[in-house]
Amino acid sequence: MTISSEQTAVGFIGTGVMGKSMAGHIQQAGYKLHVYTRTAEKAQQLVEQGAVWHETPASLAAACQVIITMVGYPQDVEEIYLGEDGIIANSAAGTYLIDMTTSSPQLAEKIYEEAAAKGLHALDAPVSGGDIGARDAKLSIMVGGHAADFETMTPLFQLMGTNIVHQGTAGAGQHTKMCNQIAIASNMIGVAEALAYAKTSGLDPETVLKSIETGAAGSWSLSNLGPRMIGGNFEPGFYVKHFIKDMRIALESAKEMGLKTPGLTLAESVYEQLSKLGYDEKGTQVIYKHFIEE
Repeated sequence: MTISSEQTAVGFIGTGVMGKSMAGHIQQAGYKLHVYTRTAEKAQQLVEQGAVWHETPASLAAACQVIITMVGYPQDVEEIYLGEDGIIANSAAGTYLIDMTTSSPQLAEKIYEEAAAKGLHALDAPVSGGDIGARDAKLSIMVGGHAADFETMTPLFQLMGTNIVHQGTAGAGQHTKMCNQIAIASNMIGVAEALAYAKTSGLDPETVLKSIETGAAGSWSLSNLGPRMIGGNFEPGFYVKHFIKDMRIALESAKEMGLKTPGLTLAESVYEQLSKLGYDEKGTQVIYKHFIEE
């Protein structure tokens, strides 16, 4: 299959904080975009710009040659793909299925197998970069699945990201995303602690950030989320509730492999405390409040 903006209908399921921007880039490239999301209002702008709205995933699947999903939790992925009214049951042979949700590696393997049995091509392609990366089409995209399928879908990936890597067979993309989330988890504690230390010691955190973000302490989280912490902006680029979900998946996968992850365990426990305080709908940078209350 050769994809082109003139001939390929692309379905996008899940138009939240990141999905809306990702779908928008595909639409702006000239592809006929079909959308479905549980909260119809979230897709309204895309529909106003010409996207075709569907009432069910099954209806969308039947109309598209490529289907991309960006939903919340593994149970959502499983329902959308494997249910009787789901994507696999209602897609024509030859359709490409790309799940960009951060989900379970084991579920990605199951979807790949079920899809292959129906003549469908499945890729797991979780992303990193948050709302900023999605908005600017600079996401890091980690892909698992057949190499030929990855090559075929690369033009679409290039509309959404700049660091696009085929990691291996089905599930490899999700395993790579777990590596990403493990690295972020402990780093977020470090970023929040450092900025809390700066404030508590009487320094100007913004001035401190100028010194440390370009040195050995530099990280994406420090440069992009550090200013939000300092400014008291805790609105979501990536929800606390979704980060907890990701960390739980990583902890479960690590346990299955017999791998110890003390940093991840600590980070997950801190975010669980934030969840209990009612911060599920806030961005991950709200961890700053665990160390200092404005």
